[in-house]
Amino acid sequence: MIFAAVRCALRWLPRPGSRALTLADMEVAMRGVRKILCVAEKNDAAKGIADLLSGGRMRRREGLSRFNKIYEFDYRLRGQNVTMIMTSVSGHLLAHDFQMQFRKWQSCNPLVLFEAEIEKYCPENFLDIKKTLEREARQCQVLVIWTDCDREGENIGFEIIHVCKAVKPSLQVLRARFSEITARAVQAACENLMEPDRRVSDAVDVRQELDLRIGAAFTRFQTLRLQKIFPEVLAEQLISYGSCQFPTLGFVVERFKAIQAFVPETFHKIRVTHDHRDGAVEFSWKRHRLFNHTACLVLYQLCMEDPRATVVEVRSKAKSKWRPQALDTVELEKLASRKLRINAKETMRIAEKLYTQGYISYPRTETNIFPKDLDLTALVEEQTSDPRWGPFAQSILERGGPTPRNGNKSDQAHPPIHPTKYTDSLQGDEQRLYELIVRHFLACCSQDAQGQETTVEIDIAQERFVAHGLMILARNYLDVYPYDRWSDKTLPVYSRGSCFQPSTVEMVDGETSPPQLLTEADLIALMEKHGIGTDATHAEHIETIKARMYVGLTPDKRFLPGHLGMGLVEGYDSMGYEMSKPDLRAELEADLKLICEGKKDKLVVLQQQVQKYRQVFIEAMAKAQRLDEALSQYFGAGAELAQQEAIFPAVPEPVRKCPQCGKDMVLKTRKSGGFYLSCTGFPQCRSAVWFPDSVLEASRDGSVCPVCQPHPVYRLKFKFKRGSLPPTMPLEFVGCVGGCDETLREILDLRFSQGPTRAGQPVSQPSGHLQASQALNRMGSGQHGHPQPPATRPSRALARTLPLPAAEGESNSVTCNCGREAVLLTVRKEGPNQGRQFYRCSGGGCSFFLWADGGHPEAGGRPSEVPRPPGGSLGCPPGSGKPLGGPRSPGDGGGGARCLCSQPAVTRTVQRDGPNKGRQFHTCAKPREQQCGFFQWVDENVAPGTFGGPPWAGARGGSQGPEARSKRARAGSSDAGSAAKKPRKCSLCHQPGHTRPFCPQNR
Repeated sequence: MIFAAVRCALRWLPRPGSRALTLADMEVAMRGVRKILCVAEKNDAAKGIADLLSGGRMRRREGLSRFNKIYEFDYRLRGQNVTMIMTSVSGHLLAHDFQMQFRKWQSCNPLVLFEAEIEKYCPENFLDIKKTLEREARQCQVLVIWTDCDREGENIGFEIIHVCKAVKPSLQVLRARFSEITARAVQAACENLMEPDRRVSDAVDVRQELDLRIGAAFTRFQTLRLQKIFPEVLAEQLISYGSCQFPTLGFVVERFKAIQAFVPETFHKIRVTHDHRDGAVEFSWKRHRLFNHTACLVLYQLCMEDPRATVVEVRSKAKSKWRPQALDTVELEKLASRKLRINAKETMRIAEKLYTQGYISYPRTETNIFPKDLDLTALVEEQTSDPRWGPFAQSILERGGPTPRNGNKSDQAHPPIHPTKYTDSLQGDEQRLYELIVRHFLACCSQDAQGQETTVEIDIAQERFVAHGLMILARNYLDVYPYDRWSDKTLPVYSRGSCFQPSTVEMVDGETSPPQLLTEADLIALMEKHGIGTDATHAEHIETIKARMYVGLTPDKRFLPGHLGMGLVEGYDSMGYEMSKPDLRAELEADLKLICEGKKDKLVVLQQQVQKYRQVFIEAMAKAQRLDEALSQYFGAGAELAQQEAIFPAVPEPVRKCPQCGKDMVLKTRKSGGFYLSCTGFPQCRSAVWFPDSVLEASRDGSVCPVCQPHPVYRLKFKFKRGSLPPTMPLEFVGCVGGCDETLREILDLRFSQGPTRAGQPVSQPSGHLQASQALNRMGSGQHGHPQPPATRPSRALARTLPLPAAEGESNSVTCNCGREAVLLTVRKEGPNQGRQFYRCSGGGCSFFLWADGGHPEAGGRPSEVPRPPGGSLGCPPGSGKPLGGPRSPGDGGGGARCLCSQPAVTRTVQRDGPNKGRQFHTCAKPREQQCGFFQWVDENVAPGTFGGPPWAGARGGSQGPEARSKRARAGSSDAGSAAKKPRKCSLCHQPGHTRPFCPQNR
């Protein structure tokens, strides 16, 4: 009978979004199942559930985490023998945080955090738990979630599902719903498995993301600013903001300011007493009190002229004192704070422990209505053996059974808090809290206290006075509930129409008193009333404002705001934002409920809330001085900030869209100096545009290029080193980096570095590194090579536009990157470039290099012997019709490289053990026996001036010497004028193009 009742009760538990599985569904789900992985929220819960389901015959083994054990046992589910593997997590398995580039406080302007990318990851201290789940999930066919049945528990359940299905996508997922860890409850939950509720988990994801964005932005804003303004007081203080903790602080400040603003008023009243032979009686004035002294004095004098009292009315009526309603979380926290002097955080910690031990039902519930199907009689019977409240429990059963007083709230997830089994082995606060829950439950299931109230009303000079008396007829619930008091007040017998002479008639003065500071119970009641937080988070928010020193406690445990808390609230209020008021957060909590019910989309709620708080944040930053002024009332004058001193990093302004991922590209400064455009999608997108060292200054101009797509592409204002541009060009000008300005494109050597995404990153590359190698600034398919960064390479535009060497007797007008006059040299080495002249830095201070005849072959200079592919041009691959700044063709597997067959190369990875394992290289796409012998490391630089020659991997990491370049240019040349020479073959793989020391198979 009891088992059936519990099963009925559990059918009441499913949320609207979770579907209970039918018998046919279960049979399909269990077909062929041999092992079931069960995951609880904590190790204690896993142990308790496994012990109850196995009848104490479970086998324990160690998991990879020493805090989370594995309990294995055989079980018969739906007529089928299966092996249950029960383990646990330790609360949330995954955490939300910003991507790495936004985590440091000085990494970005706080405003950016409203739109910054957020990732969900497993913290390092939970990796062992994650690995345990992955290992166990691989050998199981079904996953059953046994986390707590509330919002957080549902979200933790989906984190577990995410981890397990990542290693075994075919895993079936079911949800066990229960409100207590007892044999009846867990067995019934196991027989009534259902689907997890995605909507409830979505609501938690929305709340977590909003709390992270809003909290991080405002916390950085407050902390960084106020630490600079008040360094002596707040230098080490974290000044946090939370959309729940601030309204909680606001309630405390509001009450304190109400007390400060309170002006006491003097009032006057008339009091009458009568010394009856059966006792003294005090009669209260029906006018209660008057604030006008003259008016009260006139009435008093009228009474004194004829002070004889006449009884005008004697009435008697039944009066009841109501027993308590069924217990929910908020009421438990308030009762424990008021009656037991245990704070809310400690109360919930103890309650959760009692729950996992199976002594009480789930302690986080908003429900104060007992379901009709719950067998309360059995629960009362459990308590009859106790010597303190056992006789009262027995009397409930003898009077016809429990008749609980229900409230009007239900979360459709858990019943009210109640004891599930009897124990007398608890100690200290655990015992006191358990006793409170038991006595409250028995009182709720009992009867109201009954009494008789008598009221006597008298008349003196047409002024009425009343006295009240009470006689208790039946104490009922008061016998088991010592936390309520109701006492007799004896009133002598008066008869209507009788007269008597009062013992005293006097006029007394009094003064109105201010409200008292808030207690914790008062604060929780206000949070619940205004929808701040949930029953599960009230205690957490209160602890936060205490830990931040925003509030303190008086000796009688009342909240008193500190100077910092007062200043923050007053500062934001002076801006015109009532951020300490509950309205903003209450709207969010209402939206979260609608998400749970499927009435609102989570993305819509997220976008609306982010935009709302973002606008508030923008205006708060603009009016930040008012925050300084408010705090200066408590901390003294703040430090003066220089006008140009920046507290926060500037918000990067977008220059153009990234051609690889479509996100904004912004102008940034390198640590070593110089500028580059970086994609805001880093590190997922590693697209970048590097400017050469000749760029001294770069900033975004307000004008937009009307040609380049996609709009808008902003022009940049440049300032170049003297001598780095042709004499005809100014050193300062505004230009477009979108690709339409061919001259600027070639001067800056614009092209996009399209490094690998995190997923496809080479093994040897650190995941947080901005760019694996500057050689990833690849050229297009029309230029066979991996150029070095712009700073270490001469500009090809200069090679085309600078004048030829000066005639004899004239001064040399070519200047290197150092600003010095370059020296003219001649190639002496035998090869195709022998006798060719070039410019180099005279002091060796920079890597400037320029062929003397490279720019004007038509002017009589010797034309370059570097072959160019047909249709190729500087800045554009042949046949592409677009500059190199555009995205790479999807079919170009070799990142733009071409082999000796003039076909696109393919990219391979070294598999052999050794220093190069995991390193990528380009090679010919043909079958091995037909390959041309082309080989090139993906991350290797190629020296300038070798655009025509095949880029062999001639040296690991360094640039190649002139001799090597010349030989390779000859070897790979198809020029009819050059001698047909067979390339050398590797002695290890017998392929041309490289030698044994550089063979990928050599390692």
